[in-house]
Amino acid sequence: MRSLRTAATAVAALAITLSACTTAAATPSPAAPSIAPSAVAPSAPASVAPSTAASTAPAASIIPVPSGQLAFADKLVICSDIPYPPQEFFDANASPIGSDIEIGQEIAKRLGVTPVIQNSVFDTIIAAVTTGKCDIIISAQNITTSRIKQVDMIPYFQAGQSFVVAAGNPTGIKVQNDLCGKKIAAETGTTEIDYLQGTGDYKGQGLSAACTKANLAAINIKSFGKDSDALLALQATQVDAYFADSPVAGYYTVQHPDQFALSGIAPLQPAFEGISVPQSNTGLRDAVQQALVSMINDGAYLNILKKYGDDSGAVTATDAGTLNKLK
Repeated sequence: MRSLRTAATAVAALAITLSACTTAAATPSPAAPSIAPSAVAPSAPASVAPSTAASTAPAASIIPVPSGQLAFADKLVICSDIPYPPQEFFDANASPIGSDIEIGQEIAKRLGVTPVIQNSVFDTIIAAVTTGKCDIIISAQNITTSRIKQVDMIPYFQAGQSFVVAAGNPTGIKVQNDLCGKKIAAETGTTEIDYLQGTGDYKGQGLSAACTKANLAAINIKSFGKDSDALLALQATQVDAYFADSPVAGYYTVQHPDQFALSGIAPLQPAFEGISVPQSNTGLRDAVQQALVSMINDGAYLNILKKYGDDSGAVTATDAGTLNKLK
């Protein structure tokens, strides 16, 4: 949910990829996205390789986590739904990278533990953290009333929502009413699906309902278990548009201008995204929040966002010092 980011020149070829525009990347780069195979989070983090970027902060700067708050005393297991570039995706070696990934790694460093990235399905990612499959979630999750009933969320980013269409916008999606009667793809469990359907925090203001109120055809909503599958449906001309957070939407159009473009509809509904922590783990929550605030104050946070072109979505230390901030 941010703005357009910098372009890259190569895309790594992995098992699931945008076939028409993929070339092998000799050297992985944070700006070179790859759409990797979707994966269901394994039952134990031992099956997920620790991040190669893991490091330990100097002892004087370690923020302690109370005993018993982590699944593994020396690890911070982070659930993230990959791919969702530029916030979380795989490099040419199938290693997780992205602004969310690096924020999580830096938080772990400041807690004095090793980060472990666990690829998860977004629709069940809250269940993964509340049942102990991971310690926290960093995965472009909007802070919503339904989510904060289940977890505590620390604001760490802010963004809107955008529509991606085929290059040249052949179906002519330029204003909101142009969505009516069209096939629109989005990932299951996201606020995009809620916004299309008029569910969750968007009850009474759904985009499809707005069409029928205007005596136009309802939107034909197509949901997919992985975000990359929703994008591939657009590439395959199975849908007319793909609906996602603005930074993600912008990233794909910059990477693949021959295939994708942003629609004429301005980004919708800016919102905070949050790092989710089980409500029972207040000690871990407070330590993660302290680490994030320290990252913002010393510039490490903004440096990460700039690396991925995400800095327009940066939050302040004051924002990060709050909890469950909806607007």
